[in-house]
Amino acid sequence: MSLFLFAVIVILATLGTAFLSSIFGMLGGLILMGILVTIMPVSSAMILHGLIQLTSNGYRAWLNRKDINWSIVTALFVGNVIALVALVFVAFVPDRITVLLALGLLPYIAWALPKNLALDVTKKPVGLFAGMVVVATNILAGVGGPLLDVFFQRVDMTRHQVVATKAVAQSLGHTSKIIFFGGLSASASSEDWPMLWFLLVAMTASVIGTRLGKKVLDKIKDATFFTWTQRILLTVGAVLIVRAIYLINI
Repeated sequence: MSLFLFAVIVILATLGTAFLSSIFGMLGGLILMGILVTIMPVSSAMILHGLIQLTSNGYRAWLNRKDINWSIVTALFVGNVIALVALVFVAFVPDRITVLLALGLLPYIAWALPKNLALDVTKKPVGLFAGMVVVATNILAGVGGPLLDVFFQRVDMTRHQVVATKAVAQSLGHTSKIIFFGGLSASASSEDWPMLWFLLVAMTASVIGTRLGKKVLDKIKDATFFTWTQRILLTVGAVLIVRAIYLINI
């Protein structure tokens, strides 16, 4: 694949997924990770995805800053640190098929969990557990958004509060991923980092997509938000599973 075609694919994917994430709070990261691990090495995809998503989530958090629940963020952060410290000692980088399968299965695992588990992230022990699990998933599978969403399905919050709080939480998760694959992992290499000009263009596309998505978020209703989040998530999961099965059979 030529550098020009690669750049076009990544930039368009970044713009579109940032727009989607700004509306639903997490679907864009899942789709972007699926695209990146298909066209580049896993370690490089992890770092580029982390930098793009950190930009997208950070800007989304800023746009919705008045709706952030900082109590939830604090509990998630503590869990993030615990998971990151533990994973420093794990010399493991998953292959492309493993990542695609994990990304595809996550939405179904989240959807299949029984309702009586009541994983309410507003409860501090649950928030701490969520922080640990999501960062571990972020590092091992590249994306923790689908799993994080499980902890926000049974909370008394508006769509803006969910999107804003998850944006901060995912910013922390992507920061952990960048730190891990960019330096702490035994397989870390400077060659995995993207070129500066390319990164700046991708980050700009991320900001534009996030801004456009915010306009849509302000117009839709909470019921529509939660319904379409689940529908799209399961659809994307199915596509990624099919892609992984296809690669296995090649």
